[in-house]
Amino acid sequence: MGVTLFKEVNYTLSKLIDSIEMGEIGLPEIQRPFVWPNAKVRDLFDSMYRGFPVGYLLFWSNGTGGGHKQIGANTKQKIPSLLIVDGQQRLTSLYAVLKGIQVVRENYRRENIYIAFSPLSEKFEVTDASIRKDPEYIPDISMVWSETTDMFELAEEYLNKLKLTREVSSDEAKAIKKAINNLDNIQNYPFTALEISSAANEEQVADIFVRVNSRGTPLNQADFILTLMSVHWDEGRADLEEFCRDARQPALSSASPFNYLIQPDPDQLIRVDMGVGFDRARLQHAYSVLRGKDMETGEFSIERRDTQFSVLREAQAKVLDLQNWQDFLKALRVAGYLSQNMITSNVAILYAYVFFLIGKHRYNVDHFTLRNIIARWFFTITLVGRYTGSFESYMEQDLARFRDVSDSVGFVTTLEHIIQDTLTEDFWKITLPNDLATSSPRSPSLFAFYASQNLLHANVLLSKLTIPELLDPAIKAKKSATERHHLFPRGYLTSQGISDLKDINQIANYALVEWDDNIEISDQAPKDYFPKYAKRYSEVELKQMMFWHALPQGWDNMDYFKFLEERRKLIAQIIREGFNRLG
Repeated sequence: MGVTLFKEVNYTLSKLIDSIEMGEIGLPEIQRPFVWPNAKVRDLFDSMYRGFPVGYLLFWSNGTGGGHKQIGANTKQKIPSLLIVDGQQRLTSLYAVLKGIQVVRENYRRENIYIAFSPLSEKFEVTDASIRKDPEYIPDISMVWSETTDMFELAEEYLNKLKLTREVSSDEAKAIKKAINNLDNIQNYPFTALEISSAANEEQVADIFVRVNSRGTPLNQADFILTLMSVHWDEGRADLEEFCRDARQPALSSASPFNYLIQPDPDQLIRVDMGVGFDRARLQHAYSVLRGKDMETGEFSIERRDTQFSVLREAQAKVLDLQNWQDFLKALRVAGYLSQNMITSNVAILYAYVFFLIGKHRYNVDHFTLRNIIARWFFTITLVGRYTGSFESYMEQDLARFRDVSDSVGFVTTLEHIIQDTLTEDFWKITLPNDLATSSPRSPSLFAFYASQNLLHANVLLSKLTIPELLDPAIKAKKSATERHHLFPRGYLTSQGISDLKDINQIANYALVEWDDNIEISDQAPKDYFPKYAKRYSEVELKQMMFWHALPQGWDNMDYFKFLEERRKLIAQIIREGFNRLG
């Protein structure tokens, strides 16, 4: 047997709570937002009350604990010597209820967890309006462990309220007092924790987690980094949380990160932090750096850790700067991407933001040039799916290209070289038309087509309104302003013996039309409906419309599969035309 990487340690609940309160055990709220429903918290207390097991805890020795925090405000007395790997939701539940504090929900709003207890039936419930009115229940068990609570007075107060509604026998009174005392004794509930040695690296910790707890949410490097931020830099964690919350809520007056393209999560913004601060895309390396680990010797250093967190702090200030954020998002809109519905990869947005910040702060690229090159860059990486699959590897390679770049011209030139090497003649004429041969409703090439139509200020098919006007995400109605219309309607194709949805729902068979027109066309053959709508336009207008929507001449009388083949080529040309507008 090799070296044992863990030891078993026993705790009582009160000891765990005290250790969290003192800061010896790190309980990071934002490692993951609190996702347990209150009913699960209720069941946890019920199991503990009845003496049932509730599972192991898994801690990881920090390796640099014992001192005082060097970065940010220190509301606790010590740096945690133990980080929670498994059991965060349980400990968050217990700590929040016993201390009567709020938790952070998935929407980043804070709220208390209210659990009720009936001493007579020894039953736990999630507190609601009816429970609060029911004298059989203590509506909030947090009061049992409050420092200001006298257990004798609590029991007497409960009995007095109950006696106002019915007779209470002496046996019932005795049982009630006993149940309240048993509830208080939950703080003596025994827990067993596996404490992983600080010698274990993050991959080993993640592997241990999977082996001992197959039911938990898989860990990733971002979880570890967010844990460390909670331990060593509370304000940084809180700033991330606030930014992500505000990005989901429109602001009426003040500046806000809210937008229609991405609602980032803290772990996603950590990727941007690392790219800007450390030129790193692989979070596993960044994690080791932030632990203060020397990559050569493997030793930990508090001084090195504090230095690296200082770098992180400077990077995050740039990442969360609202002017930076909104200026960057303008570049995406310049690229023709208007809403989240057109985005197939949030990673592409995050990594484009990395390059935007590097260009602005490291190379001092002027505002106009930076917006244009980032628009071209985002269009390119989204169209080709550059950051899908092994996206960290591609980003590491891209970041490495800038190691010898010293000025703004070099920055722009380097990005342009990657763009030109990617969007070759073969790509436009062979690869892209082939990519369009799909029925996927969320194809990057389909959304690049829409983005290009936005850039060309194209009208919606058969309409005088423009596509940008009708794709505006700020406009909400019961019915979508535009519909993805089958140019060869499904009912018509079925009548012609074409019933496979993979054939019917080809990208090349779709066009954006107004909702009313889509309903009116219904299942008519193209040769029947298109000539009638074409009469709305002059010859010049009709030619322009067919160009915008990549419609081959005489398409309405074409063989369906020949139409698909020809239209794919024309769609590829429109995408290229749109991209060239960003030149």
